[in-house]
Amino acid sequence: MTGDEGGDRFDAVVLAGGRASRLGGVPKPTLVVDGATLLEHALAATRDADRTVVVGPEPADAARPSAPAAPVLGARDVVHTREEPAFGGPVAGLDAGLRALARGRGARSGGSAGSGGSAGSGGSTGSAGPAGPAPWVLVLAVDVPRADAAVPRLRAAVARPDAAGGPDGAFLERDGREQWLVGLYRHDALRAALDALAGPRGLHGVPVRRLVAGLSCVRVPDDLGLSVDVDTWDDVRRLTVGVHDDVAGKARGGVDENEQAGRTEGPVPAHPAAPHDPPKGGTR
Repeated sequence: MTGDEGGDRFDAVVLAGGRASRLGGVPKPTLVVDGATLLEHALAATRDADRTVVVGPEPADAARPSAPAAPVLGARDVVHTREEPAFGGPVAGLDAGLRALARGRGARSGGSAGSGGSAGSGGSTGSAGPAGPAPWVLVLAVDVPRADAAVPRLRAAVARPDAAGGPDGAFLERDGREQWLVGLYRHDALRAALDALAGPRGLHGVPVRRLVAGLSCVRVPDDLGLSVDVDTWDDVRRLTVGVHDDVAGKARGGVDENEQAGRTEGPVPAHPAAPHDPPKGGTR
């Protein structure tokens, strides 16, 4: 992709509205990784987007009283919205995000996301940005702290016309596991796929697999673990130990090459951790 004025422009939707049941209800966006919350990391990954919508509850001002003013909110315009009803899953959230983008463009002069969203606490940088819809949509789950480094790979993947007219999108794949929620998709193809799936219950509970099944997408190999996510307290402990081991390895003068490929920075909860794990079997 080249330049910001052509077909390479993209908006972004950050999905941040899950229940976090396996984290005992501690909101994922507030978990801290390397000095920034997961939400801040996700917004940093959208810095080149025309507009960014965060689908989920607006973070309380008191959630991180010691947090610095965040230059990581690099997007030109950030708004919040929710799917209705709440906790409808990532497909319903993505639909709400695209609708908020459409409303926001229609009301750009007023700076509002419309009835389904409000100006985010991160606010807008004040730039009007391009008036027309961006042809691409970056879709990010909030619990993937290294997604920032994946964005250039995704943009490069969709810039290669492997078929007539090019692909509908690209997403990361690691060890045979598709990470559809670290992906870049053609806006019109994504909108059409969402409309085709809507049923009597709307898109509540629709699996992401069904959404992408009809799209022609490039699978981008994730050899660096950029798609590693945080679902449980076991993940928190494992990734935190990884950071400690990494620091110790550097103090010894290096890190084993076999370990380095899967190394990820570890999240630390912004809230005090629960004294014991919640029962297994919850849903995200």
